[in-house]
Amino acid sequence: MKRIFDTQLIGPFAAMVIVALIVALTTERFLNPGNLSNLSLQVSIVALIAIGSTIVIFAAGIDLSSGSMVALLTMILAQMLKFVGIPLVLALPLILLMGGLLGLFIGLITAYGRIPSFITTLAALIAFRGLALTFNNGSPIFSLDPALEPIFYGKLFGVPMPFFYLVFFYVLAAFSMNFTKLGREIYAVGGNPAAAVLTGINVRKVQTTTFVIAGFMTAVGAILMSARLNSGSPNYGQTLELQAIAAAVVGGASLAGGRGNILATLMGAMTIVIVQNGLNLNAAPSSVQNIVLGLIILLAVGIDMWRAEISGLMGRMFGRTSSQQSSNVKKEA
Repeated sequence: MKRIFDTQLIGPFAAMVIVALIVALTTERFLNPGNLSNLSLQVSIVALIAIGSTIVIFAAGIDLSSGSMVALLTMILAQMLKFVGIPLVLALPLILLMGGLLGLFIGLITAYGRIPSFITTLAALIAFRGLALTFNNGSPIFSLDPALEPIFYGKLFGVPMPFFYLVFFYVLAAFSMNFTKLGREIYAVGGNPAAAVLTGINVRKVQTTTFVIAGFMTAVGAILMSARLNSGSPNYGQTLELQAIAAAVVGGASLAGGRGNILATLMGAMTIVIVQNGLNLNAAPSSVQNIVLGLIILLAVGIDMWRAEISGLMGRMFGRTSSQQSSNVKKEA
């Protein structure tokens, strides 16, 4: 039982199932096909951005800029399509490139400027939101391109497109983190930067790379956000960075770095979205939703900090139970 408790997937999976059962018992509408379909679409944006946030956390960093970056990139995409006249097929790769470049900018300042990632991404959060407000006098831009919506609402073999995005990027991320040199280096940098340097790892380069990945994944989320609403707005992405971080932490990623499973982040994202969906179905105001999200993050971080104590307690409990059972068997014999 201790070994099961220590695995990186069983905890997030159990949390997701328990939350889903609670929500299903508190509202009849949760299991409606329409609500489940909306839930699957809603989780896609958070889960994809959470990939980048999780990889940054693996390297002992933090990314607070993703929500504002989404707003900025949706406004740039809207400007390209609506006013500049750039074709969609060209605009989408440009947005992905811009996301990577913004991540590179943050990564260089963090790694080579030796400024804590909390500070650099907090500054970026404010700056990106401000830049988004400079477009179109701070007003949203609607009706961008009819070909944009199928990117989010389209289906392949009857399955919504976001499902395929999730499968592709999570399989790619899981493979990269577990079976590539970069993945091993990210874990090493997050676990012990000093030891990583002694083994020949370029720590600053690895840290910068994690922010490039985070910027790219944020750009993917921004494209889906624009496709979902066929618009761009400087108000998009608010609290999205907190949801992405919460997904990583609920999924078991350690904020100290060096530990976690990228697949568990998907379960964490689903847990967060299920909680929000349940609150919406029960007509809870946004203020209550933010309070609950904060409590979830606090609880998840607490569990991470107390992981060793909880694991030891579970081991003693089940070890004692096994010993008692063995002694009972001997007595009966």
